[in-house]
Amino acid sequence: MKKILVPLAEGCEEIEAVTVVDVLRRAEFEVVTAGLREGALVASRGVTLVPDVEMTAIQPLDFDAIVVPGGYGGVMNLMKDERVLGAIRALDQAGRWVCAVCAGPLVLQAAGILEGRRVTCYPSAAGQLTATPRVNERVVVEGRLITSQGPGTSMAFALEIVKQMGSASLAQRVASELLA
Repeated sequence: MKKILVPLAEGCEEIEAVTVVDVLRRAEFEVVTAGLREGALVASRGVTLVPDVEMTAIQPLDFDAIVVPGGYGGVMNLMKDERVLGAIRALDQAGRWVCAVCAGPLVLQAAGILEGRRVTCYPSAAGQLTATPRVNERVVVEGRLITSQGPGTSMAFALEIVKQMGSASLAQRVASELLA
């Protein structure tokens, strides 16, 4: 079973976090949400989310992938957290999957893994993306790096993760069950 880490921080984008978790769990991947601190957090639109664990409990190489949701406030908080940046670096160096949506690629940039790679992000975050130019596509797969543009592309993003980490038939089954 694939094991996925989703770090969550105050100000994250609800649609991106919850859609990814939901779709990956429907694909029967083990998904662990990790907060930067213990307890509930408030996402960008005021929805309260309760992470499964705190980041201090995470061993990055126990995971097959990390998925970074966007939401500008959440991204700014994730970019300041060395545990998150270290997990991204460790998974990337180990050839595991690294995924980010919306402004989330800015966290990948802060971790130093974007140079020379094709990525997309939320259009207003593109000006801060200095390691590589933004590709204007809904979802971009570059080796074991998957990026997407924002809340409206979250379902396609999550299904692409299922396709790449599982199979096209698994992604198709999950999409069919979701009427996507």
